[in-house]
Amino acid sequence: MAQQDNTTYKRRVLETSEVDLLFSYYNQDGNNAAVTGGEGTEELTDATSSIVLRMPLNEDDVLTVDVGLSAYTSASSSNVNPLDGGVNVTPFDASTGESRKDVLAYINPSYQHTSEDRNTIWSANAYFSSEYDYFSIGFGGSYTRLFNEKNTELSLGGNVFLDKWNAIYPIELRPGFFDDRVEGNGSYAPTFTEFDKESRNSYSLSLSFSQILGKKLQGALFMDVVSQSGLLSTPFQRVYFGNASDFFIDDFQLADDVEQLPDSRLKLPFGGRLNYYVNDFLVLRSYYRFYWDDWGITSHTANLELPFKLSDKFTLYPAYRYYTQTAADYFYSKEAALSTFEFYTSDYDLSKYDAHQYGAGIQYKDIFANTKVFSFGLKTIDLRFSQYDRSDGLNAFIVTLGTTFVGN
Repeated sequence: MAQQDNTTYKRRVLETSEVDLLFSYYNQDGNNAAVTGGEGTEELTDATSSIVLRMPLNEDDVLTVDVGLSAYTSASSSNVNPLDGGVNVTPFDASTGESRKDVLAYINPSYQHTSEDRNTIWSANAYFSSEYDYFSIGFGGSYTRLFNEKNTELSLGGNVFLDKWNAIYPIELRPGFFDDRVEGNGSYAPTFTEFDKESRNSYSLSLSFSQILGKKLQGALFMDVVSQSGLLSTPFQRVYFGNASDFFIDDFQLADDVEQLPDSRLKLPFGGRLNYYVNDFLVLRSYYRFYWDDWGITSHTANLELPFKLSDKFTLYPAYRYYTQTAADYFYSKEAALSTFEFYTSDYDLSKYDAHQYGAGIQYKDIFANTKVFSFGLKTIDLRFSQYDRSDGLNAFIVTLGTTFVGN
């Protein structure tokens, strides 16, 4: 009699390798650039491309590698040195110098292990990124446990980022600056001191809980604790004092100082999600987040997305997001801060404002991946567009395109 085979089939966590190809294009404009003290062009374009490769190592383990490049051109950052191009110097026009553009490169590998019973998942990740004046290294991990026949999920995660500035200061605050076009009462001699430390460390701890509440309803709660320390000011963002004389080159006002912010910050966001299955064609996805930090900012975020199934392969995604925040304790509009203050910034990202984001997307999905590109099958194509409008005048739009391919 043949020997009985007691082995049972175990479904792999990831059946085959998958590749995501992602691209986004972002464009913004406004007139409150932090580089020029809260006044001036905020025009910026950014093109980002990423490749995400997920590889099953065996039935239980998956290795993911995310690699990307982000290339941007910024009119505001070009005005770190507004004197390196153009006839008339003004904060409302971009300079032609090298500071107008930069490239961010990053790699984010991660490893995930799932237990035999598929009720426990742990992961570890690393992160490295570099651009002209900033370098970041990070690492972290997470632990997830499923209960109640996988109807309940509890996750705990943590990350550490150790960053380093290569501080770039406004041209007029650098040693040896001289320009015979400077105009003003007296001599331009700001009391400026370079930062003595250029490191920034961030530590985060996250907790999430999700629950299937019924056949049509699923909910989740989450919270994070984020602590930052080190150089939290941006070295090239100018500040103008109300009790200091004004000096200009053409229409460009020279800095009195750069922003000065505390060397620590505690952030506490928490919120939840609620998804409701209306019918075979429509799902309602809602999201809310409350945020508080010890710089004086509180904010509320609400998001609603309505995926509507047009056919077996096409889904339409209309979405709306509302955001509102209070101003940081250290925010001052141009020339509202005084030189006697300890902390000050004119970065309108730290001001009081409301924002609306409207968007829509369409997704093509073929679970059988019948369309082949080389030896990979095309699983999904996702195209989305969003318009962002802020009450301080900043406007932006973003287009994203994502595709997923699966191996044989």
